[in-house]
Amino acid sequence: MGRIVVSMLMLSAFLFGSDAGAESSTDIIQRTVNFLIFAGILFYVLAEPVKSYFGGRSAGIAEELDKVQERLRDSKRLKELAEQKVEEASRFAIELVETSKKENKILADKIAAQCEAELEVLAKQNSALKELEKRKMVREVVASVMGDVMNGSSDALGKEAMTEILKKKVA
Repeated sequence: MGRIVVSMLMLSAFLFGSDAGAESSTDIIQRTVNFLIFAGILFYVLAEPVKSYFGGRSAGIAEELDKVQERLRDSKRLKELAEQKVEEASRFAIELVETSKKENKILADKIAAQCEAELEVLAKQNSALKELEKRKMVREVVASVMGDVMNGSSDALGKEAMTEILKKKVA
């Protein structure tokens, strides 16, 4: 900084060391007054538009900031709502799993009961079928024995002989 000031002073010494400085009429005061008048007029003309421009810009920036803050509040509110919905959905999922397990158990018990009932019905049908087959077999044996007896010898068989033949066939 000091070098700049020294170089400016030396430069001004060279500039003002000309012949114009030898005349003792310098117009530095008039030039300074003219510059101050020019600066005052310029300030008077431009001050109000510059103030209104920067004031409007500040107001615009403040409005944008308010809008951004409002959007931020809306975003936070929506985030909270979304978090609540996620929490409700997770609770619903847990309840759904529990309900599904209960329904699964009920259905499994119901199916097991139906299977047992069907097994009992099948067992009864099987025993009834066995009885039916047993009767068929007895009829066939009796018919076979009777056919043998009838086709057999012409000798008259007594009741005792027939009974013996029947006992042998049935046993």
